[in-house]
Amino acid sequence: MMTQRVKFRFEDLEIWKLAVEIAEDLYDIANELDKKRLHRFAEQLRGAGISMPNNIAEGSGSTSNKEFIQFLNFARRSTFENANMIIMFIRKKIIQEDSGAAILRKLDILSRKITSFKKTL
Repeated sequence: MMTQRVKFRFEDLEIWKLAVEIAEDLYDIANELDKKRLHRFAEQLRGAGISMPNNIAEGSGSTSNKEFIQFLNFARRSTFENANMIIMFIRKKIIQEDSGAAILRKLDILSRKITSFKKTL
């Protein structure tokens, strides 16, 4: 008999789902960076990538909206950190412009959705 896995509050949040999707995209880029022996960049990208959904998840466990908003701010700032890295990778021709642009669009959407979500709290 299979048991149901416990579901956490954050798993229903659209912003968390999008942040996870983007983090997975960033992990794929990081794997390509590793192949190019750009390990430091790869690790930085992985860390900043996972920071977005981690902060959303952690904040959802807060006991106050004020505290949750603080974690959402951390997640939003991580979107900008990731955007900066992607822009730099495009400029240095480390990644293709079209794939980088697609990630930048997702990061922009996530940033805007986090800001909108904060207003509902």
